[in-house]
Amino acid sequence: MREVTFEVRIPAELLEYGFQPDAIQRQVSEWLVFSLFKDGRISSGKAARLLGLTRIEFLALLRRSGVAYVDYTPTEVADELAAVKVLPVGTGS
Repeated sequence: MREVTFEVRIPAELLEYGFQPDAIQRQVSEWLVFSLFKDGRISSGKAARLLGLTRIEFLALLRRSGVAYVDYTPTEVADELAAVKVLPVGTGS
């Protein structure tokens, strides 16, 4: 994958929390990809490729990072609940 290098300025105090340059680079990349994904600008597959992960690994990273994979609007939640209510109830056998 082609890469671009640019300078990122961070407070020196971050280094006191154990951040090293490679960890900062990874965090910045993840943040940018998460932002694009959450804004609906890229798919989970594309996000995974940008981070050098499989789609399953990306979904696990989202979960660990507290980023919602499915982000329903209130209307979509109401529609889903309405659909569930009309489903037949199983007999349990």
